[in-house]
Amino acid sequence: MSGAVVWITGVPASGKTTLARGLVAELQRRGVVTLWLDSDDLRGVIPADYSESGRDAFYGALGHIARLGAEGGSLVIVSATASRRRYRDQARAQVMRFFEIYLRCDPAALRGERDIKGLYARADAGELDALPGASAPFEPPEDAQLTLDTEALDARAALAQATRWLELQVLATCKTGETHGT
Repeated sequence: MSGAVVWITGVPASGKTTLARGLVAELQRRGVVTLWLDSDDLRGVIPADYSESGRDAFYGALGHIARLGAEGGSLVIVSATASRRRYRDQARAQVMRFFEIYLRCDPAALRGERDIKGLYARADAGELDALPGASAPFEPPEDAQLTLDTEALDARAALAQATRWLELQVLATCKTGETHGT
């Protein structure tokens, strides 16, 4: 199979890691060589802060690692906010097969029980001045290959839709060697 990158984006707490975890488990069950790059996991090993220049460096490194994985034949699943379109566009430009999943969710709906890490509570209290979707902008994709409304869908339904889309659009394309993306 030819490699590809599937980048899952959305505001913090929209379900990126949960969806990626489910997709990776399903892909591995099917024997697909998979590399999962989760921004929360990688922040400890790719030194960067949350400043504009720090985010530029972090997402540049993340895109580069994703490219290397795809070139090695892996289906790379990236779960990362990447709040600016340019971060995702830079990754897209490096990879022949790049697919974007956008988890649409109003940040106002993420207050309370979905705010597991307390990020929105901290942003609302003025403790975080750079939280995308709250105290900093989030630029949604203009043309994601799949958009899931995670405010309306539960995790199981989102995973079912993403898995079906992956089967039809990504796995089939990678097997035939066709290119896709923008």
